[in-house]
Amino acid sequence: MGSPERQVTNRDVAERLAFMARLLGIAGEDRYRIAAYERAARQIDHLSFPVAGLDEEELTRIPGVGDRIAGQIREIAATGTFGELEDLEAAIPGSVVELLGVAGVGPRTLHVLYKRLGIRTLDDLEQAVKGHRLRALSGFGAKTEEAIKRGIEQFRQRSNRMTRPQAEAVLAHVAAVLPDGRYTVAGSYRRGSSTVGRLEIVVAGDGSEAADRIPTDAGVNVRFAGEDRYGTALLCATGSAGFLERLGQVAAARGYRLTPDGLTDSAGGRLHEFASEEEVFSFLDMETIPPELRENRGEIELALRHALPGLVDLSDIRGDLHAHTTWSDGRQSLDDVAEAGDARGYEYIVITDHSSRVRPEALAKQRAEIERVNQRHDCRLLAGSEVDIKSDGTLGYGNRILADLDLVIASVHSGFSQDLDVMTRRILTAMENEHVDIIGHPTGRLLGRRPAYAVDLERVIAHAADTGTALEINASPHRLDLEDIYIWHAKKEGVKLAAGTDAHRIGEFANMRYGILLARRGWCAPDDVLNTLPLSALLEWTS
Repeated sequence: MGSPERQVTNRDVAERLAFMARLLGIAGEDRYRIAAYERAARQIDHLSFPVAGLDEEELTRIPGVGDRIAGQIREIAATGTFGELEDLEAAIPGSVVELLGVAGVGPRTLHVLYKRLGIRTLDDLEQAVKGHRLRALSGFGAKTEEAIKRGIEQFRQRSNRMTRPQAEAVLAHVAAVLPDGRYTVAGSYRRGSSTVGRLEIVVAGDGSEAADRIPTDAGVNVRFAGEDRYGTALLCATGSAGFLERLGQVAAARGYRLTPDGLTDSAGGRLHEFASEEEVFSFLDMETIPPELRENRGEIELALRHALPGLVDLSDIRGDLHAHTTWSDGRQSLDDVAEAGDARGYEYIVITDHSSRVRPEALAKQRAEIERVNQRHDCRLLAGSEVDIKSDGTLGYGNRILADLDLVIASVHSGFSQDLDVMTRRILTAMENEHVDIIGHPTGRLLGRRPAYAVDLERVIAHAADTGTALEINASPHRLDLEDIYIWHAKKEGVKLAAGTDAHRIGEFANMRYGILLARRGWCAPDDVLNTLPLSALLEWTS
């Protein structure tokens, strides 16, 4: 590993311990032992100082860390893992562990499925569900079986798609063999989609010098186009199928056929070539349509009338509305956050540590510290909170406490299995509290890891319009929640959208760009996004 003492982070340690807890659950081990690893993982994940350099005696002073786990942490610091975990991994097939990614299948459920039904793969699980074998087990019923069936469907749908950071990692690998400055990433990636299938790249030139070096198994399709035909090649590689079909109809009505090579006269067969997309749109007497809008949702008709909306841009953003610090589960101090805001030219960042982690009496101390930090920085920190929406719709803090905060985000962090009506009413109830400004990550999804909980977003949007509550566009690339179609619907209903990075580390403030891509896909203008407001106007809006 090389210098592990310096490289292993608390997150690495916590993930190894949490993984151990999950494997113990699959193996059917004692629940107290499982809880010990879960407790230690949580404790280490929340510490503000690194544990990799501590000796065993120092480690045992951490609540929840006994002698055995302390020794295992030392192993992780030295090797990246520990012997007992490796033994357990060897004893449980990897295909079984992968089933934890199926919604509705936790470690204890998986233990029963593995030991009682011999289920080892996703196909095994699917066949057992189809044969109604699960409901024959004690503690399992038709409802559980149906939930796992939905989980399998969702797992299969997302397993072949990349998050944007995963796509960017692939691009970094491929870009090393592409000509500098002579290519554009197209497809759903360029349109700003929350997840990406196969990457489409258009390269200007014949590409003879790069073609043989491009990996064929990297999930990438590279197209080469002559400089004079680059415009239509990029246009055809970017738009959705529906967009390209409708644009082809527009071209046909003017006597042309749209192809990646150009526009061909229907009569004489003459080919019109274009070096840029702007030239193609101009030739068809259309306004240039931003890539994020190319989904065939009415944008072509507006472009024909030169009436496209002015979309929000990253440069319009004056601050971040969702950030966590070491006061809860963040890895950054208040000073770190303010410095990040200064570096980005922000007017403000709202500190929204979790109500479940910050006791009410600590909020006053945090506010005092925020005021001290504000004296040293241009970016002003605001005292807010991400308050839990409990199962009955009540909130993690009482009204007296909420009234003292500059901004309140209310979010669901538990009870994800509630049915659609119960979950929806839970969120509607939270919005009726006059102190709630924003509903955080409104569907609770984690891309590739956890599906959205059941919620009627049309009812949520309608109630947000009635109560004047904003809905978050969570810019974390692991969430990207709301999806663009609901952003569009919320905008149409006059609901404000709030872009927030949910940053737990300084580098995560850069994720704002993902949220703005989603806002643009949802047709948002600057006025639709809450944090385009200057500080004084934001505070007026929240008051």
